[in-house]
Amino acid sequence: MSSSRIRGFYQLTLEERLEIVIHNKGLTDEETNILTGNKAFPMALADSMVENVIGQFSIPLGVAANFKINGNDVFVPMATEEPSVIAAASNAARAAYDLGGFFTSSTGTIMRGQIQVLDILDPHGAKARIYENKEEILANCNLQDPTLVKLGGGAKDLEVHLINTVRETMLVIHLIVDTKDAMGANAVNTMAEAVSPLIEKITGGRVVLKIITNLADKRLIRARGVFSAESLGGPEVVKNIVSAYEFADADPYRAATHNKGIMNGITSVVLATGNDTRAVEAGAHSYAARSGRYRSLTTWEMNEEGNLVGSIELPMAVGIIGGATKTHPVAKAALKIMNVTSAVELAGIIASVGLAENAASLRALSAEGIQTGHMRLHAKNLAVMAGARKENIDLIVQKAVNEKDLRYDRILQITEEIQKEG
Repeated sequence: MSSSRIRGFYQLTLEERLEIVIHNKGLTDEETNILTGNKAFPMALADSMVENVIGQFSIPLGVAANFKINGNDVFVPMATEEPSVIAAASNAARAAYDLGGFFTSSTGTIMRGQIQVLDILDPHGAKARIYENKEEILANCNLQDPTLVKLGGGAKDLEVHLINTVRETMLVIHLIVDTKDAMGANAVNTMAEAVSPLIEKITGGRVVLKIITNLADKRLIRARGVFSAESLGGPEVVKNIVSAYEFADADPYRAATHNKGIMNGITSVVLATGNDTRAVEAGAHSYAARSGRYRSLTTWEMNEEGNLVGSIELPMAVGIIGGATKTHPVAKAALKIMNVTSAVELAGIIASVGLAENAASLRALSAEGIQTGHMRLHAKNLAVMAGARKENIDLIVQKAVNEKDLRYDRILQITEEIQKEG
């Protein structure tokens, strides 16, 4: 197993970074050419993935270094347009690396499908009849996906909920489906639709909605890590981070931005692997509000050594088979780089990145402020906008940082001055 702890990885040239990943992960020439854009993503494939295709929109793909997860070193591909996200995750992972890195656990790969039944005269009686016919309902569901059942998955159980609305009492059946290494939306939706006529017959009601829920509270992933106080800037910074977490957990206005920072990391990995970013985001934010108030997805504490202990728990409906994960060549290469063999393993990596991203954000907020590092990276984009030549970008950024003036108009002036001299 190659180490993900590479000193000065961000300072290497693009070619040097790529060579490390190619060498360590055994990428083929085909995979490398797709990753680097030297081989175009086929338009015919794009046209088969979504409708009305007229082109493609590229997003930078980087790798986060320094991650050790459950004892294994991992390079983590992240697709994002936002500066500092990948650097932040890598820096925080470095602070945890020598203390063991990240450790994860999962509740499994269970998804819920909801079947809404209306116009029921005896909702409590209908609820009882559903449970009486549970085995027949589950059997009908499992006829829809014999391959999933053969792999040990499929419909395992059901729940019946009575939902009181302003007009009536709805009966809502939750199909409890183990989707294994797939995200599972197609399997769950197919089962819910197929079993609806039987549900109507049993209840005497009318089925309307039949669809998966993205609040995957039976598919939770947890990650924890210990971050060195010395690497973070000392005990005072650790105390400030804990206080910042307590602020977010108590105040939804702070929690919204706090959790957004977590999702910066999570969404980048979800996107890089061809998974459904909107499903994961919806699940995370709804889970953060499960108590009736929107709260932090993470917890932060100080241990007896004075180090920072962090943990995260959230739904993580991702897969390594099906959909774009197995269609998009970059997504397939990303999975190969991480060497993941199961959806649970992928979920653990994603949660670890989210925890690291939050640690980095809180550390910046608790020390020099969020803008210092972020704006330095953003200044590179501004220098490019100003027409800077590649060989001058670092010099332009450093001059702007030294002046503590990272506005576009000043960077434009610096660019013009330096390139006139050169």
